[in-house]
Amino acid sequence: MASSATWAGQRPLKGGPIKPEILYHNYCSVCHGDKGDGNSRAKGSLVPPPRDFTKAGELGRQTMITIVTHGKPSTAMTGWQTQLTQKEIEAVVDYIRSTFMRVVLDPRLQQGQAVYIHNCMVCHGDKGQGAMSSVGLVPPRNFATPQARAELTRERMIYSVTNGRPNTAMAPFAKRLPTKDIEAVVDYIRTGLMMPEAGDISGTSAHSRGRSGEAENGMAQTFVNGLKGDPAKGGKLYMTTCATCHGAKGDGKGPRAYFINPKPRNFLDLAFRANFNRPAVFLAVAEGRLGTEMPAWSKVLTEQEIADVSEFVFQRFIRPGTKAAGGKR
Repeated sequence: MASSATWAGQRPLKGGPIKPEILYHNYCSVCHGDKGDGNSRAKGSLVPPPRDFTKAGELGRQTMITIVTHGKPSTAMTGWQTQLTQKEIEAVVDYIRSTFMRVVLDPRLQQGQAVYIHNCMVCHGDKGQGAMSSVGLVPPRNFATPQARAELTRERMIYSVTNGRPNTAMAPFAKRLPTKDIEAVVDYIRTGLMMPEAGDISGTSAHSRGRSGEAENGMAQTFVNGLKGDPAKGGKLYMTTCATCHGAKGDGKGPRAYFINPKPRNFLDLAFRANFNRPAVFLAVAEGRLGTEMPAWSKVLTEQEIADVSEFVFQRFIRPGTKAAGGKR
């Protein structure tokens, strides 16, 4: 299928430079999260949940390349070999390892994490966000803010941990920690807690979603290959092929749903409705969902029929009252 360029939105043109951060946020972050920790909107509906890369030190590079290429049975992890080139797969794996797995792969940063947990977390929080229970005229630094990322150099942080900060609760650690531990905890904070913001390639906007306004949030995007879905024809297909699982009301309570695990998609779920535009629905119908009973309907239906049933789902359940998007029939 030639759907990836439309669905991903920001993927570079064929032959252009590979941008692994964009590939990750276009293809992976919707499940694995913007920070690679599996904390995404999709995690609650996936069994088993998406992999938390920040704790996946056992994963070797070649193992990850194999999984991204071919998928992982009994999970929602699908193979990407039909949509990404081998070089793109290797690039996105290397990006994950160098961005989200640095701590778990580096014993020195792991030592810094241990120091942070025992000495810093009580005030600065488990994610560096500043503990809610802390009191004082000057609250503990929130390391996750853009301001902290812009202001705090490594040298300044080492100085603050070593000597403390006057008129704050930040005490000096020079007599409690050796220099190597101070440097290690600062490097852990900078690597594991002060990760750069994803900005316009975040998981909620990589597919042009998550913003106000239909043109901005991607809900006005058309189907692949210029297709235009016919909701009337799609409705007939839905009732004969989809309603037995997803239900006539789209609530995931069809007559077969009782016997299915994980349960069929509930199209009325607000998180689903906020994140699935036409290209995303088309892709799910065409390729199915690995680790579920959702089959790849591209083996049975034509592209036009998939567009028809996807348009019906979009208009009836996701954006009720929406008119059909322009395209060819």
